[in-house]
Amino acid sequence: MENHPGIETILRYFPELSDVQKEQFHQLFPLYLEWNSKINVISRKDIESLYEKHVLHSLAIAKFISFKPSTRVLDIGTGGGFPGIPLAILFPDSEFTLIDSIAKKITVAENVSEAIGLKNTDFVVGRVEQLKENFHFITARAVAQTEQLYRWTNRYIEEDEQFNNKINGYIFLKGGDLKEEISNLKQINRKLHAQEHPLSQWFEGEFFETKKLLYIY
Repeated sequence: MENHPGIETILRYFPELSDVQKEQFHQLFPLYLEWNSKINVISRKDIESLYEKHVLHSLAIAKFISFKPSTRVLDIGTGGGFPGIPLAILFPDSEFTLIDSIAKKITVAENVSEAIGLKNTDFVVGRVEQLKENFHFITARAVAQTEQLYRWTNRYIEEDEQFNNKINGYIFLKGGDLKEEISNLKQINRKLHAQEHPLSQWFEGEFFETKKLLYIY
């Protein structure tokens, strides 16, 4: 199978990948191409940019934090599996729960995960309010306003186990001006800390110029 040119971008920013991880990332394009023809989880015009706009975008979280083994991560509104699947490839010793209210999107994510041999992913169809367990980190990519995500999930952040080099909390991938979102969030809980990190500090290209990572703890 010929390499999609986007795979070279992943290897450039993450040169320490194992052969297994390289092969897993390599398989993503044909798998998503096939599934997208049946269930549209990625816009048709974006599928060729899968590695930049979806995979690498998801991996910005890995530039911010390297999850320690046994870290539990919840990915809200995962859609076809972003950022959950790329992160699960990169951190095989951490556990990722991917949730979405749309069953057909979870079908795609689950099938892709199984096809590339991931053993550290769990999939839930439904609303995040129905969950019972706690997580060290909660991720989301352009799913909802930060304030709303916090209201839905603040009781799921694990407070007792702190073993990563960042305090347990939220890591959201966002775009544009976040001042209002952060202000609304702090009206709910003034004790929260919010840090913005521009993705352009880690990745080159026009796509990343307006993209940010928002860390809340």
